[in-house]
Amino acid sequence: MPVAVQSEKMRELVDENAEVEQVATGFTFTEGPIWMGDGSLHFSDMPGDKRRRWHPDDGVEVLRDPSNKCNGMTRDDDGNLIVCEHVTSSVVRERPDGTRETIAAHWGDKELNSPNDVVVASDGSIIFTDPTFGRMPVFGVEREQDLDFQGVYRIPPGGGDLQLLVDDFAQPNGLCFTPDESQLYINDTVHAHIRVFDVGADHALSNGRVFAEGIGTGDMTTGELVDGMKLDERGNVYVTGPKGVWVFAPDGEHLGVIQVPENVGNLNWGDDDWQTLYIPASTSVYRVRMKVAGNKLGYMH
Repeated sequence: MPVAVQSEKMRELVDENAEVEQVATGFTFTEGPIWMGDGSLHFSDMPGDKRRRWHPDDGVEVLRDPSNKCNGMTRDDDGNLIVCEHVTSSVVRERPDGTRETIAAHWGDKELNSPNDVVVASDGSIIFTDPTFGRMPVFGVEREQDLDFQGVYRIPPGGGDLQLLVDDFAQPNGLCFTPDESQLYINDTVHAHIRVFDVGADHALSNGRVFAEGIGTGDMTTGELVDGMKLDERGNVYVTGPKGVWVFAPDGEHLGVIQVPENVGNLNWGDDDWQTLYIPASTSVYRVRMKVAGNKLGYMH
């Protein structure tokens, strides 16, 4: 069956026989899904160095080629696209009129590693992870690392000096706030776990502790890795892992796995009611209808 149930609570979120439908295929490695106001899904075909658009009526088209091997994407409250780029080691804001501006590229005088995933807080702050994946072959451009750590950063509302929030990760990857933004989840691909932090003034992070662990082995060669991560409206955590999307309750209980035929890289909510989970997985994009909606970030209202 498509859903491996660990707890009866999982049945409240998704039907255990729900169809995990392949909506598009034929790509190299899909990432960075973001649902747009025109009823389409934008996503990155990362090693292929293309950004693509899928629409249920129009199919798939190329939006940007090359795409600087972009990875995670989100939108701010003004409808701008916020994009993490591996090739340029930067975070970029793309406005609806097509203009682009780099909003983060350096920590001090050193180039960032390769911004990977990003979220916009309710006050307009932009929080992003900065592992080294974009300095590796295939997923970026192989080159030496300028920094000697892998951090998580904040761009203040309206811009300003970059703020380093935490620097003790092996490879920080997916991240998401709790619905009230009092806590921030950040996962670590190498350690195959999710940590959670208390959020203070200016998004200062404290009291970091492991929320869930053993989500795979952290072995980069398997492709079954902790990567993209999102929350639903009830505060349950959805994260990529072996065999599909792992779901955890707010107290850390493992509820089950939405099984996907390929290794999953990321996920995000879409459709008019935000009750469809779109899942980029290796060469394809899948979707599954849920009984709950996604945690509604600013752009989702």
